[in-house]
Amino acid sequence: MTANRSPASHTAYHDSGVDTLEADLGLDRLVKRIVQTWPPRGSFGAVQLAIGYFANVIDIGGIGLAISTDGVGSKAIIAQLMNRYDTIGIDCIAMNVNDLICVGAQPVSLVDYIAVERVNSQVLEAIAIGLAEGAAQAGISISGGEIAQLGDVVHGFDLAGTAIGTVALDKIITGRHLEPGDRIIGIESSGIHSNGLTLARQVFFKRAQPVPLTQPVPGTGASLGEELLRPTLIYVREIMEILRQVPNVKVLANITGDGLLNLNRVEHPSAGFVIDDMPPAPAIFKMIQQYGDVSTAEMFEVYNMGVGFCVIVDEMDVATVLSTLQNFKRKAWVIGTVIEDSSKGVYLPRQKLSGHKKRFRQE
Repeated sequence: MTANRSPASHTAYHDSGVDTLEADLGLDRLVKRIVQTWPPRGSFGAVQLAIGYFANVIDIGGIGLAISTDGVGSKAIIAQLMNRYDTIGIDCIAMNVNDLICVGAQPVSLVDYIAVERVNSQVLEAIAIGLAEGAAQAGISISGGEIAQLGDVVHGFDLAGTAIGTVALDKIITGRHLEPGDRIIGIESSGIHSNGLTLARQVFFKRAQPVPLTQPVPGTGASLGEELLRPTLIYVREIMEILRQVPNVKVLANITGDGLLNLNRVEHPSAGFVIDDMPPAPAIFKMIQQYGDVSTAEMFEVYNMGVGFCVIVDEMDVATVLSTLQNFKRKAWVIGTVIEDSSKGVYLPRQKLSGHKKRFRQE
């Protein structure tokens, strides 16, 4: 896992308090224990995918039950700094349903978990406003949840959720049918979404002269605080329509933490990805790189860089996908091509980056 990391590179995220290498090691150990709980293949409750994909699918008597869990991370701290809590629930919904749709599932419902240092009814109501709005955008219900008062554990609050959906067992999308020449379509992000906020806070606020939350972000009409709190886009409705229009979608990928390196999660053993036409990066990423002196390689490791979701299809289906996204008023671009590559790399020739597993290397 460390082959592409040089001793002096990729330190900003680690220095901000996020140790991705140790997290990967811990996950490996966790997975070894977890898979021992799995029922035999073909039995009731059988797990369909290896751990590590965007969501998993359980066989419930012939019905594919998709399941995913995620939270808003340290974006909760931005909400506290801004004293604004009515959008963070949208992020919680987005982080879960955007993963569910990656396996081709129709999201159905979510339960939330809110941990608080101390109960504040107005804050909880504001969080609920965002949760309800996110659910409406995703077309799901919120069927329950939990509020935990953990004053000795939590400072402020934490928000997470678990979502379920359904997908036919023979329609699960994992990338196994990829072919060289398939086209990669990138769909716009709204900005930082809900990943890399720890690094952003380190860059802007943990410095001798912190950048004020009111600092304008060039070209956006928004302040720094508003831009960091901007809700994650929810892609459910447009992706469900694409699945109705295009019967053989090859890959659906949520571009979250690890950026475009999320593409190499696909099940195909020898698919690589050349990303040679990225759209201009949103201004917030340029600010992070400028203020934090963060390398281009690390920016693409941590952030979506303007592409929040990817759809990979045969070239003959590109026009249909782009037309559908246009109908949903989503900006989208053909950003690259699938290649044959046994190392499953992600290559950005214009940025001179070569990526494997979770690391980009400057060429």
